[in-house]
Amino acid sequence: MDKGPAELRRHGVLDRLAGRPGLAGRTIRDAGDVPNDPGWAPDPDPRAKNRALICAFLPRLAGFVADAVDPTAGDRLLVLGGDCTSHTGTMAGLQRRLGGARIAIAWFDAHGDFNTPDTTPSGNVWGMPFALICGRGEADLVAAAEGPTAREEDAALLGGQVLDETESRMLAASAVAQFGAGMLAGDAGLAALEAWATTVARRVDGFYIAFDLDALDDGPGGAGGWSVAMPEPDGISLPRAVEAVGVLAKAAAGTRLGLLGFGPTAAMPREDRAFEPTVDAVVQLSEAALSAPR
Repeated sequence: MDKGPAELRRHGVLDRLAGRPGLAGRTIRDAGDVPNDPGWAPDPDPRAKNRALICAFLPRLAGFVADAVDPTAGDRLLVLGGDCTSHTGTMAGLQRRLGGARIAIAWFDAHGDFNTPDTTPSGNVWGMPFALICGRGEADLVAAAEGPTAREEDAALLGGQVLDETESRMLAASAVAQFGAGMLAGDAGLAALEAWATTVARRVDGFYIAFDLDALDDGPGGAGGWSVAMPEPDGISLPRAVEAVGVLAKAAAGTRLGLLGFGPTAAMPREDRAFEPTVDAVVQLSEAALSAPR
């Protein structure tokens, strides 16, 4: 996954973004990559693999984001690549920059990412970031994520379908809204999302959209071929995902700061033909998120 950003650049993602009608006239500035040395390492820890490395990395990412973007000046943020722990550092960076602004989060993912070291069946911290953003988990991980950086009543899970039992119970008992892929496929589901986003927009300063590309349908009936770590069938179709992101962006345009950050993750390089649909999906989703009026 750490090679994803370079591959996206090699496939012309910045030029493609600049050429999209919805982004015409916008200045796109590439702030570069966040240093991630030594990066991932094999770790048998059943509760939180690479724990120390992640706790060291997230504050660096937060500092990088805080230095790279000024939402009060109308900047919008696009974070590309990595696993879903990237969203925790990004949210921390936005909070550093904005001094405690109230930010809503829309979490697109086929998986809940709402585990903690006490509930995880795998020990993978990338199954915990949504919970960390909401302030759930063990103290060192929450502190590294500077959590909570969003309130659960300002959070939504979209496209979640592969949930561990305890994780599912935690989500159901929380104030987090949930919009399944099947629900979003219908007009009523999209209308419900619009109602949620419009209501939340009245009380927050802006939105951050965390989009794991495995939320997209990778089954026989979908476009398939997305370059992601854990593809799932029966997800959200790309056209409907673009619509849903557009609904959230429209709501965010009415918030006090006009903040709207967007972060597609898990873009993993494969051979060029297989990676091409992924680049196209990133561009379409980014345009939908970032082209709404300020």
